[in-house]
Amino acid sequence: MSVKHVGVKDAHRLQTDEGHTYIDVRSTPEYDQGHPAGALNVPLLHLDPATRQMLPNLDFLAVVKATQAPDAKLLVGCQMGGRSARAAEMLAAAGFSDVSNVLGGFGGARDRATGAVLHAGWAEAGLPVETAAAPGGSYEELRARVKRE
Repeated sequence: MSVKHVGVKDAHRLQTDEGHTYIDVRSTPEYDQGHPAGALNVPLLHLDPATRQMLPNLDFLAVVKATQAPDAKLLVGCQMGGRSARAAEMLAAAGFSDVSNVLGGFGGARDRATGAVLHAGWAEAGLPVETAAAPGGSYEELRARVKRE
């Protein structure tokens, strides 16, 4: 399956008009500071408090599989678009058939050399932002739905 790429305004339209689910793959602290309205939080990486390094979330695929159908219409976003591109590829490889990476993510993507905006972010586009998770949308709630052996 191939991953599609959409800008934040198209992602918002798909979410509100066509029932796509926005999965924010940023860390829980980033998500808690503000995220697209209605977004679920399934971090691709976690901050290790001891080393202050970002480490892979070994439950990422299990949580998405436990909470989303293989044919769910998924929008995958992060801060700028890097983590979400990796996460979207992982989901497509795992059998999810309708996955879109949100270009620009929450904060926007800029050219490192010039600072020019490559892709506007959700917040700077003036799209709806929340700081509280939707009911059932926090990572702890979603992770609790994974069936443990």
